[in-house]
Amino acid sequence: MLALVHNTAFLFLQEGAVSFDVMSMWSQMGWLAKAVVFALFIMSAWSIGVMIDRLMAYSAARKQSRLFAPKVAGALREGKLDEAIKIADSYKKSHLAKVVVAGLQEFRAHQVSNDISGEEIEASRRALERAEAIVQAELKRGVSSLATIGSTGPFVGLFGTVVGIINAFQGISSEKSTGLGAVAGGISEALVTTALGLFVAIPAVMMFNYFTNKIEAFNVEMGNSSSELVDYFIKRSQKVRG
Repeated sequence: MLALVHNTAFLFLQEGAVSFDVMSMWSQMGWLAKAVVFALFIMSAWSIGVMIDRLMAYSAARKQSRLFAPKVAGALREGKLDEAIKIADSYKKSHLAKVVVAGLQEFRAHQVSNDISGEEIEASRRALERAEAIVQAELKRGVSSLATIGSTGPFVGLFGTVVGIINAFQGISSEKSTGLGAVAGGISEALVTTALGLFVAIPAVMMFNYFTNKIEAFNVEMGNSSSELVDYFIKRSQKVRG
């Protein structure tokens, strides 16, 4: 055992010129491994861009919805339909405002008289459903790409790992030696691509799960707002008939 440790230490000292800093590993990579690293950097940049975009969009939607909800509720309690629509139009980034304004505009367009029919309420309900579907699509924009990157990133890195191992064996074959210098290039490729694959995939998966939960919460809020607005239309029709 001591002899094995001694021989291993001697081998590393003998191959002491081999460096594993970033620049050295990059210079030792083949073109295929560099292509894998470049692809992983593109995937990472894309995922970071999506993360920043969605965080900003969700933050703005949350803040504007908190301001929008009490204002539009007050306008509707007073029966000021046009004012409620103006309030909704002023909060362009609010997911609730986008849904509510669609229902209010449809209700106003079909309200040709003071008599509010069931068809007008049903038309408003359908408008709310369409608006919800559109807003849901907007909220999900780019999020699915995080799932794709999170699931494929490790495999792209694994491909680079396999390439690195193949190059390591080729180095052994060409050098007719099992020293560290013979396999350094292949080892560097395997280490870098494996680490980068995990580095790209882990944040993408975590943020995909986070965004999915946020979207589900937004969907619940939009569904509740739509239901409350339909209830408002029904109560208003009953009041007019009464």
